[in-house]
Amino acid sequence: MSEKKIHEDQKYIDGLLKNNSFIIQAIYDKFVPKVINYIKQNSGDSDKAQDVIQDTLLTIYNQASENKLQLTCPFDAYFFLLCKRKWLNELKKSSNKEVTISEDLLSKGDDAQELAFETSVFGEKQALFTEMFQKLGTACKDLLTATFKIKSMEEVAKKLGVTYAYARKKKSLCIGKLTELVRESPKFNQLNN
Repeated sequence: MSEKKIHEDQKYIDGLLKNNSFIIQAIYDKFVPKVINYIKQNSGDSDKAQDVIQDTLLTIYNQASENKLQLTCPFDAYFFLLCKRKWLNELKKSSNKEVTISEDLLSKGDDAQELAFETSVFGEKQALFTEMFQKLGTACKDLLTATFKIKSMEEVAKKLGVTYAYARKKKSLCIGKLTELVRESPKFNQLNN
């Protein structure tokens, strides 16, 4: 199988990663108005559209920084599909209103669908992890947060004022508890199906 070609719109992903204000402004100028119009036409308003847009850009940024996201389709299609998916999920959560879906706004390519789906799942997994992380006790949260920031367990133990052996054992127990919370969540099974 041949490798998919990186689309020239990768510049938008790279610009987000570098916090390039010119690229970010270009995203807002070129792609955001279509999303705002779509959300307004589907039971939303400008404020809700801005929330969806911010959340989507953050998800794209996080996936790009953690997973080296490579865009193989136009950014417009990818971004719009992600925003649309987030908005439809918001509508499902908030009510049982009839939703009018204007499919003619975008001709979707397979690459855009696939990338949007992957990024959407990534965002949902990240949200599930964050939600379950918040359910841990303070000691576990402090220890795991320190290990995310400091790679050396010796330094983590010193910072928290505990022995190295205790820090390693506690980290293992905390990760076990977090894994258990994630796996017991109904959202976990939905994301893996």
